[in-house]
Amino acid sequence: MVVKLSSGTELVKPLVRWGLGHGLPRAALRAAARRGDLQARLFVESGTSSTAGLSGLFDEVRARGPLVRGRFSHLTAHHAAVREVLTGGDFRTGIGPSGDGAWARLSDWSAPTVLHPMAPPSLLVTEPPAHTRYRKLVTRVFTARAVERLRAFTERTAHRLLDEVDPTGPVDLVEAYCAPLPVTVIAEVLGVPPEQRRRVLALGAAAAPSLDMGLPWRRFRAVETALAEFDAWLADHLRLLRSHPGDDLLSELVAAREDGVGLDDLELRATAGLVLAAGFETTVNLLGNGVALLHGDPGQREVLAEDPSVWPNAVEEVLRVDPPVLLTGRTSVRDTAVAGVRVPKGALVTTILAGANRDPLVFEDPGRFDVRRVNAREHISFSAGRHHCLGAALARMEGEVGLRVLFERFPRLRLLPGATRRGTRILRGYEHLPARLAG
Repeated sequence: MVVKLSSGTELVKPLVRWGLGHGLPRAALRAAARRGDLQARLFVESGTSSTAGLSGLFDEVRARGPLVRGRFSHLTAHHAAVREVLTGGDFRTGIGPSGDGAWARLSDWSAPTVLHPMAPPSLLVTEPPAHTRYRKLVTRVFTARAVERLRAFTERTAHRLLDEVDPTGPVDLVEAYCAPLPVTVIAEVLGVPPEQRRRVLALGAAAAPSLDMGLPWRRFRAVETALAEFDAWLADHLRLLRSHPGDDLLSELVAAREDGVGLDDLELRATAGLVLAAGFETTVNLLGNGVALLHGDPGQREVLAEDPSVWPNAVEEVLRVDPPVLLTGRTSVRDTAVAGVRVPKGALVTTILAGANRDPLVFEDPGRFDVRRVNAREHISFSAGRHHCLGAALARMEGEVGLRVLFERFPRLRLLPGATRRGTRILRGYEHLPARLAG
């Protein structure tokens, strides 16, 4: 099929982007799910089921072998195979079309003109040698020590947010706490002036689903609009930081140099955009999922009340049992093999992170939530290899502080009827968590 598009088609490009990245894949996956394809079933069922509700499907994938060939990709929920793919040098990030075929040309033609966390030069999708230089500079700034400097700010923010809530009345914990806490921290990381934080918080909420697939058209357009607005704001913000640097991490990144060379404006904006989009939704999900898991298991809350030193491990167990990200994809750059199964060049491999986290070969009684689990940290919720999550230390700290402060202040917290999960499939968490904090 030959598609001819005139030069005056700027309004058509978003529709093409949505069709290639969301609309057509969603339709094809739904059709394949009706025929029993495992990956397609995962896509469809993830839209309505909790992570625990998907565990039977994870088991079914594992029972088919370490690497299953599906209609659209290879698929694995084996811990060892997932790690092999994510850490191996035979795969690149991303699942988009490559080469010079019609699909790839159409994708290139319709590519957005603003930065997107799933498009270069985002760290999520760049590869060596650019990725090596890029990540080396970023990791010099986003260190564990830098994250610890943010701990006191995070704790103050958590208490302030809870001070503003009526503990005797119903409250949506996502709206009042789980969302504003991480985004306020991100605003601090980016050096956002206090008077501009409300706007950045709104943009973060709107842009976060950019990491998902199968978005409805209206949601897709809202995401692109938010990304464009944030990109424009960032350009102005970076000019200000260059002339008047602050003590925030983005100012440090602006000044960072390796062999006299730093990140250019495009790379800086890509990093800040990734911090906003990826660091917002995933940490909101971590907090909400943690609240729900702990509320549902009073015995585990008692363990934490008696021994607060267990909180860091409890966060690891939350990440294992109900991770903020369901899966990620890789494409083979050459003929290779995974767990002894042949994978041809150009093949897509879908690694089910949540499935690997419930592999009984690694985790005893994997469906059980246990804040003292000895090997909870062996989860793969932050991916692995060169694309291991840059913000893992920050997310762990925010999860620990956010959950600990909430349950220490309100040990009788009760969730109320009406909890709803987000409609996104890859990003896993709650849209609403009605609760009463005391009484």
